[in-house]
Amino acid sequence: MNTEKDKEHQEENISEEFTNQFDDQDEQLGEKNEHSVKDRLEDILDEAIDEVEGGEEVRNELDETETLKENLEKEKDKFLRLFAEFENYKRRTSRERLELFKTANEDVITAMLPVLDDFDRALNEIQRAKDKNLLKGVELIHSKLRETLRAKGLEAMNVKEGDTFDAEIHEAITQIQAPSDKLKGKIVDVVQRGYKLGDRIIRYPKVVTGK
Repeated sequence: MNTEKDKEHQEENISEEFTNQFDDQDEQLGEKNEHSVKDRLEDILDEAIDEVEGGEEVRNELDETETLKENLEKEKDKFLRLFAEFENYKRRTSRERLELFKTANEDVITAMLPVLDDFDRALNEIQRAKDKNLLKGVELIHSKLRETLRAKGLEAMNVKEGDTFDAEIHEAITQIQAPSDKLKGKIVDVVQRGYKLGDRIIRYPKVVTGK
């Protein structure tokens, strides 16, 4: 009897000891797993924080890059506008200088026109004379004067009988009965020659028109 009870008691002790050991191991394993999971979660959290901070840096760098691009485009547009304005200024000043050069002596040349008219009339009278040497000398002076004025930009306007009257470039001093139907509304006679200096008319030709 005692032997049987002792055996049962011994088995209970062994079972209890094994259970306690198992519980201790299970508790240690649970604590280890808990620490492992906690450490892993902390690692994941640290990685997430690093990614967030890295993303913020990337976004900041992208924003800075976009700002630089916008500023560059603004400066480029400003430069192109300034360049275009400068080119327009050069063209305008060049045109003004050229026009000034052409018309610089306008007052002097305009004052010479009556003298040129008198010279033309005198030449016409001399052509009727029989003195060929006088005619040749006067024609030479007349030609030299005209060439000198032409070199300064003076150009006679080519207006003749039968041309259509244009109020923009002709000055009608009177109107007479047209000698023929073809001259109605046309120029019948040129009283005074017109002149241009460069592209500008400095004296309009005076004409008589037919009606």
